[in-house]
Amino acid sequence: MDFAESDTIRQLRDTLERFVEKEMPRSLAAEWDKKNHFPRDVFAKLAELGVMGLTVPEEYGGAGRDILATMVVAEELSRRSLAVSVPYIMAACYAGMNLDDCGTEAQKKELLPRVVDGSLIFAYGLTEPDAGADLASVKTRAERDGDVVRINGSKRFCSGAGMCDYIYTLVRTGPEKDRHRNLSFVLIPPETPGVVITPIESLGMKGAPTTDVMFDNVEVPAANIMGGDAGWNLGWPMLVGPGLDVEKLEVAAIAIGIARAAFDDAWAYAFERRQFGKPIAEYQSIQHKLADMKTQLHAARLVLYHAAWLADTRQRCTVETSMAKLLATEAAKTIALECQTILGAYGYVKDFDAERYVRDALLMPIIGGSSAIQRNNIFKATMRQN
Repeated sequence: MDFAESDTIRQLRDTLERFVEKEMPRSLAAEWDKKNHFPRDVFAKLAELGVMGLTVPEEYGGAGRDILATMVVAEELSRRSLAVSVPYIMAACYAGMNLDDCGTEAQKKELLPRVVDGSLIFAYGLTEPDAGADLASVKTRAERDGDVVRINGSKRFCSGAGMCDYIYTLVRTGPEKDRHRNLSFVLIPPETPGVVITPIESLGMKGAPTTDVMFDNVEVPAANIMGGDAGWNLGWPMLVGPGLDVEKLEVAAIAIGIARAAFDDAWAYAFERRQFGKPIAEYQSIQHKLADMKTQLHAARLVLYHAAWLADTRQRCTVETSMAKLLATEAAKTIALECQTILGAYGYVKDFDAERYVRDALLMPIIGGSSAIQRNNIFKATMRQN
């Protein structure tokens, strides 16, 4: 049992650290957050590092699938700004992994090279006003009409719909009573006539703005059915396959990035801030907070990396990915709030990054399956295993 990072991962981490310091300084990260801005120029420079190809097979121009390395990239970027890390996941994971797992050969040849060069981003069109965790109940409907697919319905909390190339949309393609057997995925360009995107103002995760999306007689070619004709009515297995496990890891990696940033800022501030003649780091109450934060962060990273290794080796990992998502996101929330506590009033003002860490961390236990859903997953999957 070896817990040491490989040379490849260490080199990747060093490369990302240099990139973040050069291309994503704190001042720009604060500006992106304030303006809810996606820095596409920085994203293009990120693609030049080759990290978009970490989910793409070599025959399509990628580096070959490496889930752990992908999570390390997401973690390192999230230490500074979700305005870059979330779009990275939308490209490398939402687009890259789903196309590799579910796409036709024609779809892979056309689209996967675009993932690698950073010119393709997917937004997830899954959640609806009446369908959150229960995605088998989606009501957005798609019908075939020869070589055309016509879509009607709506999606909620569709993050990045206004900046993506395709909305990866879960649609009902048969009777509602056959909940799991009549679902499909369709790739819908956001500029298609009949697509109406309405921004939703949210507390955090700026840079990949969340939206409501309406589909009013939207027509796309049948070639946009994920998996082609064979993928019609196979949306459910596409949804609950390996991609769903990795989605949980993606959120966990973002959460750990936020938590690391919060811990680092709290640690530095504790030695800079003086009260009653000495740094507040000399007070045991502060020392204990920092020790707890460090311990939670370390535990969360170990669970995430283990789950990523299982996913990389295509082992069963539903329990482990749910545990990673649960532990990492709840830890991030706690660590961000403790950072704010240590910084005191400074942790509450916009001039310091701590208040952004709190806003972003509060979202992590909600997206990608809430903490309650992860606890359900862990219990039910353990019951089946036993």
